[in-house]
Amino acid sequence: MTNAWLVALDIDGTILLQDETMSPGVVDAVGRARDAGNEVMLATGRSWMGTHRFLDQLEIRPEFVVCSNGAVTMRRIGSAADDTATDDGPAVDEYKRWNVETFDPSAVLGLLHDRLPDARYMVELGSGQRLYTAELDDWTLDGGRQVGFAELSAQEVSRVVVVSPGHDEDDFHRLVQDAGLNEVSYAIGWTAWLDIAPRGVDKGTALARVRESRGVLDDRVFVAGDGRNDLGMFAWARALGGRAVAMGQAPDEVKAAAGEVTDDVEDGGLATAIERIVLTVPVVP
Repeated sequence: MTNAWLVALDIDGTILLQDETMSPGVVDAVGRARDAGNEVMLATGRSWMGTHRFLDQLEIRPEFVVCSNGAVTMRRIGSAADDTATDDGPAVDEYKRWNVETFDPSAVLGLLHDRLPDARYMVELGSGQRLYTAELDDWTLDGGRQVGFAELSAQEVSRVVVVSPGHDEDDFHRLVQDAGLNEVSYAIGWTAWLDIAPRGVDKGTALARVRESRGVLDDRVFVAGDGRNDLGMFAWARALGGRAVAMGQAPDEVKAAAGEVTDDVEDGGLATAIERIVLTVPVVP
């Protein structure tokens, strides 16, 4: 066992600007962290299909990638991966689905549809396929299928995503409270949408499995993010004695949960944090 860091990074608002270009200095900082012997991975609310291209851009091939807010964990083929996993097809062909959490979405979809009948709904099946009621430019729908609302509840899913034009983040918070969504885990993204995962599942629960598999020391975990869907991994990292860093533009409650704050994503805050924390101590084999 070494003192190498397990570095888990959010994508939107952390490594990535709103125009989907990289935050200043991130590629260089990640490359130096990788070359120093640390494991740099992604932990995101995006699906695998919306995530894998950033592995190429960062020039990393971690053993694990956490997607869909912890409901899906991918594992690199040839790294003692589970032989029973199904191939998820190119970086796509290099990974298989290693752990997938699902739930019955019928109750939550019914509650939401009563309150937001005109919203756009999408579910992600355990296989990774997406079913949706209407297209949205921000959604990665490769291989997806447009269906009627009733078909969204026909089988278990790993996530439910709701976008309602005309409603902002405050509206979604009120909706969550009014609908009593306490049987599932939910997060509101950096744009105004509601992302619902199986109960008790978040980025932190997925990363706990990753750390155990990798044999990383408790206090050598570094996580960075900017949204409410990062609260779980912040709490997990801090409970281990690791480091949790919020981006400068994050909401106040996210900053408070992290305990450490860096500069805004536009100002290269992640690169600064990696330099300050991960690259200060040489990795000892």
